[in-house]
Amino acid sequence: MDSLGGIAMFVQVADSGSFSATGRLLGLSSSAVGKSVARMEARLGVRLFQRSTRHLALTAEGEKFLDRCKRILAEVEAAERELSESGSAPSGRLRISLPRYSGLFEPAIAAFMQAYPAIELDLDFSDTLVNVVSDGFDAVVRTGALLDSGLTQRKLCTFRRLLVASPAYLARHGRPAHSSELLRHQRLDYRFPATGRLEQWPLGEAMGQAVPPAPGMVCNSVEMRVYLAVQGQGIAYLPAFTVGRELAAGQLESVLDEHTQAQTAFWLLWPASRHMPPRLRVFIDFMVEQLQDCTFGT
Repeated sequence: MDSLGGIAMFVQVADSGSFSATGRLLGLSSSAVGKSVARMEARLGVRLFQRSTRHLALTAEGEKFLDRCKRILAEVEAAERELSESGSAPSGRLRISLPRYSGLFEPAIAAFMQAYPAIELDLDFSDTLVNVVSDGFDAVVRTGALLDSGLTQRKLCTFRRLLVASPAYLARHGRPAHSSELLRHQRLDYRFPATGRLEQWPLGEAMGQAVPPAPGMVCNSVEMRVYLAVQGQGIAYLPAFTVGRELAAGQLESVLDEHTQAQTAFWLLWPASRHMPPRLRVFIDFMVEQLQDCTFGT
């Protein structure tokens, strides 16, 4: 039997725990299955199974070999699927995780749906940390450095965070002229859902000052902080693209711009694989084309 067929049979035996069960599934005798496994063991020079009259159990070498064989079969299946789909328009379901930011991804997503109507998007908007593979995502969009070496990444765009407040609030409480003055203003803070930490503001040397914070509000919603800032309830530290319309309309003004020049990047991340489904490939290329080299808040 060819090597790939032998690998598939070995995996089936390991999953079923029986030569006879594998034989029934493949239309072979249990003896033929056993001889195939024995030939593989002889070729490899290791014992893959511990055998008894009633039971089969993988050896330590067999467990290690099983993991590698399953990855090989998965790659072959992906390659076959990619070839079968190459002659037709990309289709199928994509599950994508994106951060809970409004005002940035909506136009690109809408344009993608028009360009590829046969692809079904399942979008999960969340600020929590997700595991791309174990949580069942095809790709995720996140900020920050790549920590998982099993993922591939492409840069989408960059943005600034701005300190913003309404003209009415600044008229009542004064426009801060120095970062230390932020400690005396009502702050609309953001708490990270995954860690419970508050987002760090660009306070500079003011961080070391023992000044009691002014009353404010903490939440994990961008939309709520934008709304409260427009209503004059305090100063918020927000991504520039989330307040573009409010700034243009004069509902909000930015303050201390010299302290908010740092750029943050959005990255598209997906599991590393030599064989990528066409639907995921076109999604990645489309999003990069739509957002690449864009900088929000310059």
